[in-house]
Amino acid sequence: MKCYASPMALLTLFLTFFASAQDSYIGLDNKFVTLDIEESIISTTTNSGNHTTLIAALKAAGMHSILGFDGPFTVFAPSDKALNTLFANTGMDLSDTGNKSDLQALLRYHIIAGRFSASKILKELCRGEGKATFMTVQGEVLTATIDGIDIVLTDSYGNSAKIITADSDQCNGIIHEIDSVILPKTVNFLP
Repeated sequence: MKCYASPMALLTLFLTFFASAQDSYIGLDNKFVTLDIEESIISTTTNSGNHTTLIAALKAAGMHSILGFDGPFTVFAPSDKALNTLFANTGMDLSDTGNKSDLQALLRYHIIAGRFSASKILKELCRGEGKATFMTVQGEVLTATIDGIDIVLTDSYGNSAKIITADSDQCNGIIHEIDSVILPKTVNFLP
């Protein structure tokens, strides 16, 4: 003799299971639904103590709020020492509004769209047999290679920067600190 469950009993069982699952879900503190601006790229960079020049440059370029809310982005953040050296060597003044478009191009060259952890960059390097290219939000290509255990970024001029601190994971992306500044082709302040 075969035993069949009535369609009504199956429907009742399904609805009971679904309702209890909903109650459990609603009770969770869902971190994926809300954007915690306390842990955004801009707030973490501001609080790091090693990127005050970068924050000043982002504000001067009018890009400060973008990295506070939008994303996901991967930011290759030059240290204060690296940016201060560049600005001292080129004579660039952050308070000069005439430099805004060059400053935007420079900063956008340090950002790629998406969330690229160091391990994801390494996977791309493996696929490319030791070389990977990434399109920056500025619109130019940035090349990554591996040197020993370091990920090295190279710009179109052949300048390179090492990732010295990787994978600062934020609600709207990832920050990698780099030891020097990489330069796009489309800046006019270079000597």
